[in-house]
Amino acid sequence: MAIVRYITAADIINRAAVECGLVPSSDVFAETDPSFIQLRNLINSCGQDLVESYPWEVLRREHQILTAVPPDTGVYDLPADFGYMIPQTGWERAENVPLGGPLSPQQWSYLIGRDLVSFTIYASFRIMENKFQIFPQPPPDGLDINFEYISRAWAQATGGGAFGDTVTANSDIVYFKPIMIVQYLRFKFLEAKGFNSQPALAAFAKAYEQATGGNKSAPILNAGARAAGIHYLDFRNIPNTNYGGP
Repeated sequence: MAIVRYITAADIINRAAVECGLVPSSDVFAETDPSFIQLRNLINSCGQDLVESYPWEVLRREHQILTAVPPDTGVYDLPADFGYMIPQTGWERAENVPLGGPLSPQQWSYLIGRDLVSFTIYASFRIMENKFQIFPQPPPDGLDINFEYISRAWAQATGGGAFGDTVTANSDIVYFKPIMIVQYLRFKFLEAKGFNSQPALAAFAKAYEQATGGNKSAPILNAGARAAGIHYLDFRNIPNTNYGGP
């Protein structure tokens, strides 16, 4: 499978500009032409919108929280680039059990109201006020909380520089499939100008479908009675007790 070749913000803007009938610029981010000013702003809108539209593999990250003895409160900052948590990826690896949650406001209030800290087996979580909160509070010492999330940082300064959710220089690298974001930018520009944007929308829809379809590998499809794939140890083939016993 071919590796996606990511390109710079200037390349994307110039390619979209040419497809819209504009003359490309040698310095996109110094350009004072109103059309290029508009394109510079629109590419950031496109990138931020695409982050929310699909769980792109290139934006997937893992975060770890290790609890400690008091004064650990069970309330933690989210990663600086946090977009959204990938469901059912939360695990407490010290005990090899899934992380409960996300707790609803009613569930959280119930647990707090019933004072179940001493009787809680599993750690659970919620996200509130842009913080990751763990129940019980305070948490036990030595919990190893891990989860995966989608980063909102879809761009990076050239040469391994800082990641961010906007492009600010010609050389910033954009981590989306080039043809997809070029067509999306082209569509957004034509739409903003009040021109016929339907062909551009169709081109973007095709590019988006191809990008999402090839974003990750897929399991083997099996029409037979026997399940395909790797048979991991789970509730179907190991007992609830006496692990490793005779």
